[in-house]
Amino acid sequence: MSIAASAQWQWTDKDGRKVFSDRAPPADILDKDILKRPAGRSATAGTTDAPASAAVAASAPQDAASAPKLSGVDKELAEKKKKAEEAEAAKRKAEEERVLKAKVENCARAKQAQTSLGSGMRIARTNEKGEREVMDDAARASELKRIQSIIDSDCK
Repeated sequence: MSIAASAQWQWTDKDGRKVFSDRAPPADILDKDILKRPAGRSATAGTTDAPASAAVAASAPQDAASAPKLSGVDKELAEKKKKAEEAEAAKRKAEEERVLKAKVENCARAKQAQTSLGSGMRIARTNEKGEREVMDDAARASELKRIQSIIDSDCK
């Protein structure tokens, strides 16, 4: 009984046994299970609570200080994303302009070829063997058909 008389803390552990100690109970012991506290200690200001509240108080300024950094990073990220999107849009626009220019050139060549083939003049070509041959009516008709499909696709 002399131990119980000198103990400052008294609580009930998870097994339901009474524990007497000169040290604060572990953090897993609930306030309702603490039967006796040292003189001058309130239920909310135990020694186990002091480090936790100090940690919370210490982290509060850091959270406030880090909040602007997060928003700053977000701004930088947004600017980088915006620049990347602008670069991608410029790249797409340049590609569209290149394709459009190629279509205009193809259209002009196809119309010129159509005019030449439609004139009825004799047209000679070089075949795979490097020999020169004159186009007959069937070759002229198939070439006109091919050129008309190019005109239909590129001359809009």
